[in-house]
Order: sequence, then C-alpha cells, then structure tokens
Amino acid sequence: MGLQTTPLDALHRELGAKMVAFAGYDMPVQYPPGIIKEHLHTRAAAGLFDVSHMGQLIVEGAGSAALLESLVPVDVAALGLNRQTYALFTNERGGVLDDLIITRWDQEKFFVVVNAGCKEQDIAYLQAHLQGQTLTVLQEQALLALQGPVAREVMKTLSSAAAELVFMQGCHAAIDGVDVYITCSGYTGEDGFEISVPAAHAESLARRLLSIAPVQAIGLGARDSLRLEAGLCLYGHELTADIDP
Repeated sequence: MGLQTTPLDALHRELGAKMVAFAGYDMPVQYPPGIIKEHLHTRAAAGLFDVSHMGQLIVEGAGSAALLESLVPVDVAALGLNRQTYALFTNERGGVLDDLIITRWDQEKFFVVVNAGCKEQDIAYLQAHLQGQTLTVLQEQALLALQGPVAREVMKTLSSAAAELVFMQGCHAAIDGVDVYITCSGYTGEDGFEISVPAAHAESLARRLLSIAPVQAIGLGARDSLRLEAGLCLYGHELTADIDP
C-alpha cells in the first residue's frame, strides 16, 4: 500500500519540499531554506505547518464527557465550552497509548485530535468503549498550524475573533466564506493557532497565509527541533506504551 498524501501535497512540491515517509503519509521534512532557518524563522516570525495527517474526530451523545474521562486522566467534565485540554490514552499499566487534545464543542460533543501514527488504533480504541455515543472521523478536514510570535498579527487579517483567543481556547469562524474551527494551540512553544478547514479549501487557505509576508512554510524537521527545544513530548519517543508515569 502506497503512502497517503494530504490536501497540500501539490503545494509542498511546488514549494520545493523534500518529501519523506512519516506515519504512513508523504510529508515535507524541509523546504529549500533548510531546517535551521525554518526553525529560527518560526521563533522570530510565523511558520505554517501542514498537520493534516493528524486524526480529527468528534465524540458526541449522552455520556460523552464521562466516557472520555474513563479513558484519560483528565477532568473532561469541567471543560468549558470551546476550551481544550491535553490528555493521554493509557493502558492498564499506566503506559501511554497516545497523547491527544480534547476540545468541548457542546455539552456532550467533543472535538478530538490524535496523532497520525496512532490514528487507526485510537479510532478502534474509542469505538470499543462507546456506550451509545457516536464517533465521527472527519476524513475531509485538513489541519494547518500557524506558529510564531507574529502569528497573532497574521490571524487578525483572517479572523478578528480568533485573534482574541487565549491559549487552549477555540472558536468556530469563517475565513473567506469557509467555515473553520480555530484553536489557540500548537507544538512549538510559541503563540499560535491550529485551523481545521475542509480539505477542499485547504490549499487556498495555505496560499492566502503564505502570501502574508512574515509567513513561511515549515517542514517536519523544524517541527521536531522546535518541540524538542520547547520540551514537548513526541509519541513513540518520550511517550510509549512501555514508559510508565
């Protein structure tokens, strides 16, 4: 079976990206400037990352908060509307099956983002524990991350409401008439945003962002060095099923 591609595959190649296999996807590890320059640019200005390989899910229905609480060591019930939390799926020994982000969209409706490499096992894990709730896999959604100290200024040109978000808060918004969901979150240690956008509109949104002077495309190489510098864990490295608390 060949590698999957994200909706931005053609754009990555147009930008001269070096593509590599990652979590079953053909992904850009770097662009012509190189990993060090991409890393430093994200720290100084704003970088755009394609993270569409991540899994985007919705868990909804009566008892959804309690269901999620039974699977992660997090107070899901106390989450405010459009607030998100970092969480971990754990095995019976306390090892980590995956790390994820849970966002409350409604009283019993949650938006869940999981790692690409664990996506299929996470979906199966959730399905096995459903007790009347519904699990929806958002297969037609892309995910873009805008990260860096200038990210908020850039976001003001797209959505004034999103530009006012605080860390780990989200909102539904429209960009150029397209419905998106934006959270103030990221994986770089910088201020920034993640934008869930319909796959059919992902390239146009990415081009819009890249047309704004401070924004440059950033690959997986710098994403890894940025998260290491920020002290953020990567599943399969610092987090595994065999590493207990």
